[in-house]
Amino acid sequence: MRILIATMNAGKRREYPRLLAAVPGLELETMASLAESVDVQEDCDTFVGNAKKKATEVAAIAGMPCLSDDSGLEVDALGGRPGVRSARYSGESATDATNNAKLLEELGDLSDAARTARFRCAIVVVDSEGRELARAEGACEGRIGREPKGAHGFGYDPLFIPEGFTQTLAELGPETKNEISHRAEAAAKLVPLLQQLQRP
Repeated sequence: MRILIATMNAGKRREYPRLLAAVPGLELETMASLAESVDVQEDCDTFVGNAKKKATEVAAIAGMPCLSDDSGLEVDALGGRPGVRSARYSGESATDATNNAKLLEELGDLSDAARTARFRCAIVVVDSEGRELARAEGACEGRIGREPKGAHGFGYDPLFIPEGFTQTLAELGPETKNEISHRAEAAAKLVPLLQQLQRP
C-alpha cells in the first residue's frame, strides 16, 4: 500500500514512518513527489474537517491515497484556544517561536493548576477519489510551562508538559513523545484500520 503524507511539516514527516511502522508493506511518500505545489486553506472549524479537506484536495492532485492530519493545542484558560488556529496563532506569518511567545504572554502569571491544556490530533485517510478510508483521533493531556525548554520536537512541544511528567515534550525526546503524544495515540488507532484495508 502506498500512501502520500499530505504535510510540509518536517517534524510530521519524521514521525509518521515510526508511528505507522507496524503496518506491513506500507510505503509512505511525501509532498516532494508531487509535480505541482499544493496550498490547501485549512479553514474548517474542526480538526477532522481540516484533515479531511487537505487529504481530499491533495489526493485529487496526486491520484493516490492520501493521509492528512490536523492537530493543535487547546488551553482551558483560553477557552480552548488556539485550537484549530494553533499553527497560525500569532498571525499568518507565525513561527513556532512567535506562537509560543504569544501563548506565554496570554497566560501571564496564571498558576500551574490553571495552565491545563491538551494536544488533539485527527488523522484522515482518503482514496484517490476522496472517499474516506479511515479516521482516528487522539489526545494528550498536560499543562503549559512558564518558559520554552528542550531541543526536540516542534510547535508547542517546548512549553507542553504531559500529564505525569515534569519535563516538556521537547525535553523528553522523540522516543517518549512517540509513545504518549496525541499523534501517537491517533496513529495507534489508525494502524489496525490500515492493516484491515490491506486484507484481500
